[in-house]
Formats: sequence, structure tokens, C-alpha cells
Amino acid sequence: MNLCRTMDFAASGPPGAGQAPPPWGALRVIPLGGLGEFGKNAMVLEYAGDMMLIDCGQKFPEDEMLGVDMVIPDFAYILDNIERFRGLVLTHGHEDHIGAVPFLVRQCAGHRFPIYGSRLTLALVREKLVEMDLEDTADLIQLDGGASVSLGGFEVQGLPVAHSFPQSMALAIHTPIGIVVHTGDWRLERNDPAGAASLEILRAWGKAGRVVLLMADSTNVDREGMSRSEEEVKAGLEPVLAGAARTVILATFSSSLHRVQSVLDLAGALGRRVAVCGFSLERNFAIATELGLLRYADDQILTLQELAHLPARQRLILTTGTQGEPLSALSRLALGSFKGYTIQPDDLVVMSSRIIPGNEKAIYRMINHFYRHRARVVTERDAPVHGSGHACRAEMAELLDAARPRYFLPIHGELRHLIHHRDLAVERGLAESGVFVLENGMQLEVGEQAAGAETAWAGQMLVDGRVLEELEEVVLRDRKHLAEDGMITIVLVIDRASHQIIAGPDIVSRGFVMMDGNEALIQDCKALVVETFTSCGAESQEEWEVVKAAVRKALRRFLREATDRYPVILPVVVEI
Repeated sequence: MNLCRTMDFAASGPPGAGQAPPPWGALRVIPLGGLGEFGKNAMVLEYAGDMMLIDCGQKFPEDEMLGVDMVIPDFAYILDNIERFRGLVLTHGHEDHIGAVPFLVRQCAGHRFPIYGSRLTLALVREKLVEMDLEDTADLIQLDGGASVSLGGFEVQGLPVAHSFPQSMALAIHTPIGIVVHTGDWRLERNDPAGAASLEILRAWGKAGRVVLLMADSTNVDREGMSRSEEEVKAGLEPVLAGAARTVILATFSSSLHRVQSVLDLAGALGRRVAVCGFSLERNFAIATELGLLRYADDQILTLQELAHLPARQRLILTTGTQGEPLSALSRLALGSFKGYTIQPDDLVVMSSRIIPGNEKAIYRMINHFYRHRARVVTERDAPVHGSGHACRAEMAELLDAARPRYFLPIHGELRHLIHHRDLAVERGLAESGVFVLENGMQLEVGEQAAGAETAWAGQMLVDGRVLEELEEVVLRDRKHLAEDGMITIVLVIDRASHQIIAGPDIVSRGFVMMDGNEALIQDCKALVVETFTSCGAESQEEWEVVKAAVRKALRRFLREATDRYPVILPVVVEI
């Protein structure tokens, strides 16, 4: 089992900074994200002095990352080797594959590089660049499935695959040592001619022994059988929508445009008109319509205001927010705070999505609000109204049998998914010594005769609003303490000449304790502050940072013993 753990980036720093390219004839693979986690997918490939990146995604922050909007890969390795960086290729347009593109572009200011992807993927990337005033700083170049492009020594070929996002691609990177295949997100949909053709291409390469390395999506490795096709989902949705007596509110992921098309088809057949709600869905709907990827009658799409004038049986609201996001359209509908429509008894809410682990509490809380309004709710646990965009075990096994790779690297998943995918590869006949389980930042070097992995580094950047910075642990800790234990501010007014307290200390509590009713505790805090200040030597009293640190330390110890709480303590010294 080739399993190594990465060291912490903050502690070790990236040893790859300025690192020499891999030995001539060897391919180096470095995941910057997407391994040991779901999200922020980014994979560096290096060969003969050239470097390229596959995908550039984000992930949602963890619960303890208070105030953080998104997490993206750390691009230090690329920036420190920027002269060898030839470009970025995107497999598709989901946020976990394109969400960090503007931040990479901004960090690479002064080094313009090409970004390749499908027409729809690039349209979404362009919107992101416009939002951050970066539209003129990157070259967006369309790469269609079946076409090829050269990035230095890499010849990159797009292979169409089925996924929940239109125009998704796997990538075949042709190198002198063989073909490297990166599946992106995919599933095997039998009635998709383009995807079936890609599998046959892989089968021919595998039979000829040309695939040196396969990197394959591990998301659904714990699901047996085959993934549900979009046609099966459409067939599952039809009786659910046909049986609705009143307004239908159907929620799905904003990028699931195949699902959106299925809903439009069913709504048209059932005599329902559609209103599209939610910022991201409205944006994606408009872009897909402009590109000719959505088909519907001119009079089928109405505004919410127009929809309200129709009988209830003719209304369908298409929206987002399936994971219970607090400000999403679906959550506001559940709470009765959505402008334009109020849930009525016997309305039908269809959640055409999966319940992502970790979001259960928020989702079921939202569902309970719908029931409080006496609406009906249908999820994938009640009817086949959703299908995953990712391959299940039977499809993964078929891919392994077709490609017959010399080496295999499971990607896209937590450690348990990667290990289970490794076990599946061994079951299908791959030598265990040729299957590598990596985590972010590790380096895999693949040559014609051998391959090996080593521990390197792993890092991530946290995005707060539009600000990109490596938020230190102390910042996240303080935010957590503010949320859980509140804050107290201590104000001391000091005479500049004598260094004596002439006013205060005054104490203000926010989110910690009520000032009224806790007078004794507040007075004890004030006395402790005076005592601590007085105990500081004369020279220390001239250094306000020393005084603040002493006050903070003394109060922290006292409040921990007195209240068993850990508020953020903010001493303020005013010198007059």
C-alpha cells in the first residue's frame, strides 16, 4: 500500500519552491487539492521542463473556519516555478473545478497563461473573471471533446464523458512515456454516444498497453452497481410532477443543466410554465440558453409575478438551495421570507439532488419548515428524482478493465474513498505496487520502468470575501471564540509622563456576560487589571504591548477558572 501523509504546509513550507523539473524521461504528478477531501480539485503535471495544471477548484469551508467564504489550493509551487507553467485545462464547470481560477489568475499577474475548456465551462469562467475585474488578464481558449492542444511538451486531448454538467471531458495527456488519463468527474451513460466512444478509445489504448497512468474519480466507490442515468431520473420525476395538485417548487444544483432540461421537458408536457429563481441558477440558465444548450418554448419561461396569475396546477418554480444554505431561495421559501411567492398547503417541493454529508441538519430543518406550511416534500429517498453525476463501482471496474493502466492513482475523494478505489483496482488485476494512494502535496514520479511517491507539502488558502490570504490558526481560533464565548474589551487611560492609570479600567462585554447582574465579576476583573498593571515594572509600563499581553494573560486565566469560558480579550491602552 503506497500511502504517505503530507506534512503541514504552515510548518514545513513547500520544498518544491524553485524545485528542478523531474528527471528527463519522468513525469511528475502533484495534487494541490482534491485528494483526501471533496473539492478544490487541482492537479499539477510536469514533464521535461514543462508544467500544466488540470482544474482549479474551490471547496466550502469547514465548520470551524468562521468568516471564511471558500477554501482554495495554495499555488506557491506554481508561482515559484512560473517560468515553466504552460497553462490550465478545465475538465468541466462545477465550482469544485473552476472556483479558484480568478485567484490563480490574479496571483500570476505579469505571467499570462492560456486557460482551456469547453464553451460552457469557459463562459462560466469568464463571468468569474469579470466579477473580479480580471477579464483582460487571461486567454480563454475553447477545447472541444475530441480535439487536442499542445502545452509545451504535453499534447492534451479532450475525451467527452457523461456527467451532470454538459460538455464535461476526461483528458488524455500524450507524453513520450505513454498516455496519462485524467477522468475528471464522469459516469458511464450507455445512451450517450460521445461518452461510449471515449470508452472505446480508452479500450483500444488499453489493449495496446499505451496508458501509463490512470487518474480516476473515486466519489462513488462505496456505491455498488451503476449510476442512475438522466433518462431514468426524468422517468422518476414524471409521475411525481404529474401527481402534483398545486404549485411545484423543484430545487436542484445550479450547474445541473441536464436536470434543468429534463424539468423543462416535463413541465412542457404537463402544461406547466416555469419561473427560474436563484442568482446562480438564473446566471447559468441565461448562459446555457445563449449557447443553445437549453431548449424550451418561447412562452414557457415566465417571471414569478407572471406565474402568480396562472392556476396553481400550471405553475413550476425552478430554484436552488438544496443543501439548506441560509440565504438561498429555497430556504427563504421554507421560512416564508421569499419575495414573490409564499408556500401554500399541498404545494409540492421536489429536491432533485443528493444530501451531501455534513448538511443533513440544515436540510432537514428546512424540510420541517415546509411541512409546517403543510406542503409535501419529495427527496431522492422517496422517489428516483436524482441521479449522481459520478460513476459507481461497476462503472469504475469497467473503466479499469478498459484502460489497463500500468499505474493507477485514485483521485477526488476522502482517504477512505481513495483506499477503497485502490482495493478495487487490485481486485481488477492491477499490481498493488503500481497503485498509489496520495494526499495533497505529495509527489508521484512516473517513468517508463518504475514509479514512486514521496511526502512533500500541502497547503490551502482561505478566501474571506474577495480577500485571499493565508488566515493563521489564531484568526480562526479567535473567530470561533467570538462565536461561542463572546468578547470583552478593557480600556485603560494612562498618563504619558507618569505612566499611571488616570481613568478606568472600563470593561465592555459583548456576547460574554450581561453587565447587569454580574457586577461582582466585572469588579473582580477591574481589580485584576489594576493589579496586573501595577505589577509590571516601570520599563514594562512604557511598552503598551507588554502591558496588553500581561492583562490578556491574567484575565484569560481568571475567567477560565471563574466561568469556564474563553472569550476574546481585547485590551486597549489610551495614552494622554
